[in-house]
Amino acid sequence: MNTRPTPLRVLSRGDLADVPITPEAVVRAVEEAYLALSTGDSDNPRKLSVAHPDGWSVAYAMLGRDGRRRVVAMKTSYKFDPGHDRSTKRYYTTITLYDDTTGVPIAMMDCARVGALRTPAVSALLVRETVRPGARSVLLIGTGTQGRHALPHLLAANPQLNRLMLYGTHTEGLKAVYDHLAAYAPQVELQTVADPRAAAANADVVLATAGPGTQVALESADLAPGSTVVLVGYGLAPSTLVDADRVVATSAEQMGLTGTDMAGPDGRLRPVDAELPQILSHRARGRTRDDERIFVYNSGLVLTDIAVAHALAERAIAEGRGTEVPLWD
Repeated sequence: MNTRPTPLRVLSRGDLADVPITPEAVVRAVEEAYLALSTGDSDNPRKLSVAHPDGWSVAYAMLGRDGRRRVVAMKTSYKFDPGHDRSTKRYYTTITLYDDTTGVPIAMMDCARVGALRTPAVSALLVRETVRPGARSVLLIGTGTQGRHALPHLLAANPQLNRLMLYGTHTEGLKAVYDHLAAYAPQVELQTVADPRAAAANADVVLATAGPGTQVALESADLAPGSTVVLVGYGLAPSTLVDADRVVATSAEQMGLTGTDMAGPDGRLRPVDAELPQILSHRARGRTRDDERIFVYNSGLVLTDIAVAHALAERAIAEGRGTEVPLWD
């Protein structure tokens, strides 16, 4: 029996808030996670969930094994939102990492920054694999957490996109998007637009990252021929999926579970033509024609959380951050 102390490194939200990591590093970690899944090196079982019958709360548990990093992890999330009001909503998400080579726990950490970085990195890869040749323009809808991180990661994987447009209604959020982009790509110009529909007609890429309260719901008729539209949060109407020439998702299974609000008039969800892991491993194509309009559904896989969390944890631990807790002593 092993009697040696096995401390657990706990990394709080504050410990992780300013751990340096570039958008390029995040995109690379996420792509490696998808490639490992596509080749069978990793496991990503279906998530478990429980919810209050009156909709007061919902909780998830997600287990995954990253075969290339040799890391096993469990992610949990709990949201308490009885009044659907920001002032009363409570949301907690954590991930615990274990070294599958030594059997030693790596860290238990807050997962807020992990999600804030992972999702835009996934969008960046989805755009890279589906954008039409010669594409230059982007319309970003939303200025929340995902909107603020979207553009630096998008440019990390798609540096040719140099005409950036932004639609949002919150002054602080708009400023945050500008400031965040300037910190990573000060040479790139960003234009605020007043009419998202007019902007969409001239956009090669649309990133819909708005929150559920948004009044924007672009229809398929608003989109330019050959455009790629990525649904991360809200901002697209079901017609953008129903009328799409091609549908790409990170996971068809997860889209079937969480994308039901995008069902067509018949109540059915449009089938997925290709998934990102297969596209990255060249077993499927992201785009088949220059003029096709592609709808992309970005839903998270825990393997991408593991990859980003491990990259952050390595950097944080190397800097001596966090608190060691003798949980198993």
